[in-house]
Amino acid sequence: MMTYEEALKKIESLLRFGSKPGLDRVQKLLSLLGNPQDKLKFIHVAGTNGKGSTCALVASVLKKSQYKTGLFISPFVTDFCERMQINGEMIGHEELSALVEKIFPLVEQMAANGEIITEFELITALAMEWFAQEQCDVVVLEVGLGGRLDATNVISTPLVSVITSISLDHTAILGDTLAKIAYEKCGIIKDNGVTVCYPGQNPEALAVIRSTAEERKNRLVIADTDSVEVLSMNISGTGLEYRGLLVSLPFIGEHQIKNAVTALAVIEELKKMGYHIADHSIEAGFSSASFPARMEVLSADPLIVLDGAHNPDGTAALAGAVKKYLGNKKIIAIAGMLADKDVSGAVGNFTGLFSRVFTLAPNSPRALDAKALAEKFQSIGANAEPTENADAALAKALSLLNADSALLICGSLYLAGDIRPRVLELLHTK
Repeated sequence: MMTYEEALKKIESLLRFGSKPGLDRVQKLLSLLGNPQDKLKFIHVAGTNGKGSTCALVASVLKKSQYKTGLFISPFVTDFCERMQINGEMIGHEELSALVEKIFPLVEQMAANGEIITEFELITALAMEWFAQEQCDVVVLEVGLGGRLDATNVISTPLVSVITSISLDHTAILGDTLAKIAYEKCGIIKDNGVTVCYPGQNPEALAVIRSTAEERKNRLVIADTDSVEVLSMNISGTGLEYRGLLVSLPFIGEHQIKNAVTALAVIEELKKMGYHIADHSIEAGFSSASFPARMEVLSADPLIVLDGAHNPDGTAALAGAVKKYLGNKKIIAIAGMLADKDVSGAVGNFTGLFSRVFTLAPNSPRALDAKALAEKFQSIGANAEPTENADAALAKALSLLNADSALLICGSLYLAGDIRPRVLELLHTK
């Protein structure tokens, strides 16, 4: 029997991107498995920002409605197995190992014929096989990158296609304009389906979403922020009224209200299809939804907040939330970013926000060097200092923390995944 460590090594041994983009390879691998995806029903979610929150909310409501609900997300924060979950429980290490043991010989068989499966294609196949084996009622499926050529796009018409907020990211792969990026995201819209779109979408992106939905004979539903009234907003969450329901959203920030409205629009479409989703399931699903590393409060005293925003759109939302909820605090930051992101744009949104910044290189081959990131922060007038690693950054930042200050850890999900367990352990041992 393959161990969990061996299984992860097998997965990580594959290329990150294929020699040529396309769905042929993953379709072939899935056909060798008997096309498990054809036994499942999906809610397929693409977009630049907000995918994870929207997926978490929809999956949580479906679970509370007694549907066996699969959730496929990427990337993970602390444990690889977070990527595939059923009813909020991630796949067990032994289950994952058994699946890799079953499927990897097929990958090798294809490689012998010159068909090279990528890492994400294998992960997608593992998830499809597991969800089918476990006979999930619905799978909430988050796109990995783009949409049109993403491995998750092997599915036929989903129950609902969802397009969350679109902005410029992965421009080298997806294109350098919003219209080009929207075209790639809209690749998940299949014939004769239903598409739900995030409210307040950029007009350039919305035009592409509208024309694609029309072309593929989809009913387009643009989520409506008028359907909710904001009752309260603070560091621990947002209170909403939705059609007479009092809904407690454990995520914070204006953008999360729009993600919540998007999720509610998806739920309304499912109800029209005959899914039994009671009001109390919506309330319970929202209040129990969890999404680590998105304005996540790791500690109230001292106040420590973790966020994985890693592109200009994400850091703009984060900066807005920090001003709104932590405006009376002096902000100390620990930041780490990947070199292939728009670092200048992302850092620029933090102008005037931090009293001190400690930079480090996240645990990724794509990491930006700590010194180079410190220089980016210095260029916006921040008092920034590079550190060797997460432990050094934490030691320096925590030594400055008091009742009048807060620590914000931000810049990359790789950084979040590495530092989150360390912070929780430190707090636990205090």
